[in-house]
This record gives sequence, structure tokens and C-alpha cells, in this order.
Amino acid sequence: MTQLSDSMKPLIIGLSSRALFDLEEENRIFEEQGLDAYIEYQKDNEKIILEPGSAFPLIDALLRLNKLAEEPLVEVVIMSQNDPQAGLRVMHAIDYYNLPITRAAFSGGARLGPNLAAFGVDLYLSKDSADVQDAADHGVAAAQIYAAPNSFHPDMEEIRIAFDGDAVVFSEDSEFIYQQEGLEAFKKNEKELVKCPLPEGPFGRVIRAFSRIKQLSTVPRMRIALVTARGNPSHERVILTLRGWGVNVDEAYFLGGLPKEEVLKAFNPHIFFDDQDKHVQSASEHVPSARVPYRSGSKLHGGE
Repeated sequence: MTQLSDSMKPLIIGLSSRALFDLEEENRIFEEQGLDAYIEYQKDNEKIILEPGSAFPLIDALLRLNKLAEEPLVEVVIMSQNDPQAGLRVMHAIDYYNLPITRAAFSGGARLGPNLAAFGVDLYLSKDSADVQDAADHGVAAAQIYAAPNSFHPDMEEIRIAFDGDAVVFSEDSEFIYQQEGLEAFKKNEKELVKCPLPEGPFGRVIRAFSRIKQLSTVPRMRIALVTARGNPSHERVILTLRGWGVNVDEAYFLGGLPKEEVLKAFNPHIFFDDQDKHVQSASEHVPSARVPYRSGSKLHGGE
């Protein structure tokens, strides 16, 4: 087994209960009938085990990595606005599926943003757009999980994670130029700054963490892909930036504006992260996908 160095702490993922388990019917009751009806429903069905949700294959696969190391590589904290009474059903399901999750925060309707730092969360995943925006505004890498297709079958031998580039792994600066000034201005900017590393984006630390985990001798079965609308010549700055970070991606797709879903179908990731709703919507028809929001103070926030 591999022993982690002092500099490599585990990746801590904060996760909503509705991302981990299928709670869509319960959420409908909450929205249509209110909190009291929701709590009663959860208590009445406390012994009925919840079905896996959109993020379950990813979380299950990541937690299995901990069997390969002396110290945890990944830790998961359930972070939910659930009432603690309703949260008991979630913890029963965690035990049923033998998920090694020991920490949970049930805020009883309060926003979770202030609790993220208390738990040391590096990545927050939820189906609730407001919670995800709140997490992003607190400086945490966050993404809204979309409904996963019933036809998705995860690779059981490898963990596969796909990232978009601009406004996800890298900052939104180049994306802003593209949206405001067009493709030619974007290409000109990238050519002029080709030797200048791209600034880190909200998921820069996340891809670094996965890259470090992947490079451990006991973790041979993780593949990371970059799937970006960039093409030649703007690809070079991306490759040089990742090289400078010490991040090794296994696959990189520079699509030059082509749709992403066909490449994603072939790669079949456990999760795909992108900042644009149109890309996430189309990708989510084939693979689990999540939208990375812009912070509220961002120049791009109003254009989501």
C-alpha cells in the first residue's frame, strides 16, 4: 500500500444527498407540499432504501481507491439542507451500500456555504443550483449535477473524469474574450500569450488533486481527459500550462467548436465538468455531467 506524503492531503468532496441518491420524488413533495410533509414522508419511509443517484457511480469508485492506500485518498462529507430527522434515511442508505462516509452536515434549511470551510471541502457537488452558486461564491470548486441517463454504465475497471478547459480548469479570462470579441480575437490573444501560463480556474486544484492521485503507483486505473472547444493554434497554451503545473492528462480533445457529446460517449466518464449549460445538457443525455457556475462577481455571470 502507498503511504501519502505530508503534502498530499485527501481530496475532500462535499456532496448533497440528492446527488448521491435518487430523491426526486421526495424533492417534489418538498416543493409542492412543504417541509413538514417532506419530513413525515422521509420518516414514514425510513426503512426503504434509496436508489443510487447521478453522482453515485463516481463517489463509489473514488471511495474504493482508499483500499489501495494506507491513508484515505478521498473523503466524502454529506452536506445537505435536509432536516436531521429526514437525514436519517440518507445515512441508512449509506450503510446499506457500504459507503465509507462518516461525516455529515444536515443544516435544516440553512445555506451550506459557511460550513464548507469548516469541513475543509475541496469540491462540492449538488443538484441544487442555489447551493452550488453559494459554494462557488465561497471560493470552493462546485458543480451542479444534472440528471444522469438511465443507459449510462460506468467503466468498472477505470475511473474516468473529463474536464472542460476555459472557466473550469483555467480562468474565465480567455472565455470572456471569446464571448465579447469573437473567435479571431480569442485566437490572437492565445497566440500572443502562448508562452504565458493560463491562470488557474475554479477546478484547477481539483484536476491537480486527481493528477496526484493518478500518479500513485497503486492507482493505475484512473484516466483524465480534457474536452475543450479550443482548436489549433490555441491548444498549445493549454498543453504548456498543464505541463507547468505537473498535471498529466491521459487524453485531450481540441474540438475546434465541434459538439462534445460524441467524444464524451466514447470516453464514457464517470463525470464531465463544463461551464456552459448547453454543453452540459447535451452531454448529460449520454454521461453524468455537471455545470460549473461563474462566481456572482464574474464578468460572465449574467451570461449563463
